[in-house]
Order: sequence, then structure tokens, then C-alpha cells
Amino acid sequence: MMTTPWPPRRTARRPLAPRVAAPREPVDPARIGRRVVRRQAKGMDAGAVAAALEDARFDARQDSRHEDLADDVRGPAELAEWERIAQLLADAAPGTVYDPDADDVVQAELAAEAAAAAAREAEHREAARIAARADELQALRALGTLEQTEPRDGDEAVRDELTRRADGYVQADVDAWLAHALAAHLGHYRDPAAREAAASLLTPPVLAHAALLAELARLVPGADMGQLAFAGRLATSEPEAAGALAAFLARRTAWQKQADPTTGRPPASPGSVSR
Repeated sequence: MMTTPWPPRRTARRPLAPRVAAPREPVDPARIGRRVVRRQAKGMDAGAVAAALEDARFDARQDSRHEDLADDVRGPAELAEWERIAQLLADAAPGTVYDPDADDVVQAELAAEAAAAAAREAEHREAARIAARADELQALRALGTLEQTEPRDGDEAVRDELTRRADGYVQADVDAWLAHALAAHLGHYRDPAAREAAASLLTPPVLAHAALLAELARLVPGADMGQLAFAGRLATSEPEAAGALAAFLARRTAWQKQADPTTGRPPASPGSVSR
């Protein structure tokens, strides 16, 4: 009797989570050699280590005759470790056997390796966070809702990731979004420390755009961002000019704040001639 197979179930496909390569411990032949020596030396007394040292020296002399081993780093590292352990036991009380757990050098190396592994893991987590946030911002851009989204701490690095994904192409909408948020103190830019840090995290055009938007907003309160689109074009094409214009407007604003409270008139501008 023939049977008809069930058709495959149709399910909604979910977007794959961003894949970030897991951190790997870098290969270090010298470190591997030292670890091998320590395992072999564990429990040895000074006499046994001295014999092992002589064997290592013999092997080193043999290896020196082979040109293909000229760049070997593991062999010399093993020899140096045998020499160090031999000296360690020579300075210890008679009858002492080697114990890596009581070796200060070994414990310091293990602590350094643990710290390096933790740093690699932290970098991995940060890379995964940046990739996920970049996916989120790309989705918001596609939906046309990026402008209603407030930036978060670390979005400057996400901007760099989006630029990397676009093969170096600078996305004007993302830059404009960050500039507006910086100018209006939105999201994490409410914190003065975040605004100060942005000076070293964002590009000159974005910073010039933000500075110009902030001064134009003071000059014309309630101006719509669409009316100030020219500021982005100016900052992109001439960031130095945009920054100079923002600085000029800031001086103008500061000058107007010094108005005479009795007459309501600002003081004479620098360089003006009174009549």
C-alpha cells in the first residue's frame, strides 16, 4: 500500500540572530611548551629536574643543526622553563619537589591569562550587542520610524558598524538622526558626560550638524527639523564652515543675552561705531 507523504509545514521565517565569532585563545607555542614542562616537572625533586634539564639541552643542540627549526619558539621556551624550575628548586629547601600551584610565576601567568580571556569575552559580548543594535536600527530605517527613536549609549559604535556594512558609505539619515538627538539632548545625550564624549566618538560633519542645529533652534524656536534640512547638507559638504557658523551664532546669542534691562537693547556689537 502506497502512502502519500505529508507536505512540509509552512512556518513564518524568523530573522537569524546576528552571528559574531566566539573569542578564541590565541595560539602561543612558547606558552604551550612551558605548560608541557610544568606538567612533566610536577612532583620532581632537584635531581630529577637537573636530569631533565640536561636532556632538554641535548635536544636544543640537536635542533640547532636543523635549518627548518630556526624559527621554532617552543623548544627554547621549554629549555628556559626547565632552567627556571631547576634554579627554583636549587634555591628551595632540600627535598622540595616542584609544584606548579606553589609557583608564583605560574600563578601570575594564570591570572594574566584569565584577565585576557575575560577581556576577549567582554569584546565578544560588545560586538554582539553592536551587531544586534545595528540590525534594529536598520529595521527602524526600513519602517521609517528611525526619527522617533531615541539613541542609546554606544550608538556611536553602532553607526560605525552600519557604515562598515555599507562598505564605507555614510548613511545621511543615520548621521542626521544622531545630530538631531545630540542637538536636542535626546536619549543618552541628556547626560552632559555623553555629549562631551560624543566629541571624540562622532565624525566632524555630525558634530558640526548638531552644533548648527542647536544654534538655529535657539535662533528660531519651534523650527521644524524639515525646515533645517539645509544644515545637514552644509555640514556634510563643508563641516568647517558649518562649525564656524554655529560658533558665530552662539556668540550672537551670548551677545543678545547681555541686553540692557532698562532699554531692552543689546550692547553695541564688537567693532561697531557709536554715534
